[in-house]
Amino acid sequence: MAIYSKEIIERFRAAATASVADACDIVVKDKRCVMDYAMRPRVKERKIVGPAVTVLDGAGTDPQPPTHIIDTLDNAEGGEVIVVSLKENDLNCALWGGLMTAGAFVNGLEGAVLNCGVRDLTEIRRDYPDFEIYSQSIVPVTMVSRYVTIDKNLPVECAGVIVNPGDLIVGDIDGVICIPQEHVEEVLAVAEDIDKKEAIQTKAIFETKSFGQGLAKFNRF
Repeated sequence: MAIYSKEIIERFRAAATASVADACDIVVKDKRCVMDYAMRPRVKERKIVGPAVTVLDGAGTDPQPPTHIIDTLDNAEGGEVIVVSLKENDLNCALWGGLMTAGAFVNGLEGAVLNCGVRDLTEIRRDYPDFEIYSQSIVPVTMVSRYVTIDKNLPVECAGVIVNPGDLIVGDIDGVICIPQEHVEEVLAVAEDIDKKEAIQTKAIFETKSFGQGLAKFNRF
């Protein structure tokens, strides 16, 4: 798994997520980076930034515990974002709940991103308000006897984006972005430059009381 410095993580926390998305459009030419609009924060709308660890689920009726999620949570190094993908993309099934959140929280994970549903939100919001979960749906239906964990630490599809272990996940109320690890530093530099230019434009809008004149310097809108 890719390890990012504390400085890199904190700079991404400070950067506007929209600017990061724009930077991905500029830097990453061969890969979609922004997940589908339905991927939303479900706990306290907390921003998450961290390297991805991945788990793949698929159809299966074995009622045994989700071994690959257990292994991933119990062997976490801290600061990771667990990305759980279900092949069938069943939005009427929850891949995550209160017990998994407890396991993730005690092992220091940054957050969870699920291409399907989450449940137990009353419990999670009460007991783990600082652990953010992003999902495409909220539903009480269990995965037990419907789906099983298949594998971990491999490329997975999540909400329209291919996520590789070690890619950097950035998410907030605007949405979730997956930055390929080989482009992380360049995307960060471009995003920070965008933020600086927009701050100058905003100042110009207030000074001139003109949106048009504020855009004139960098033509960003």
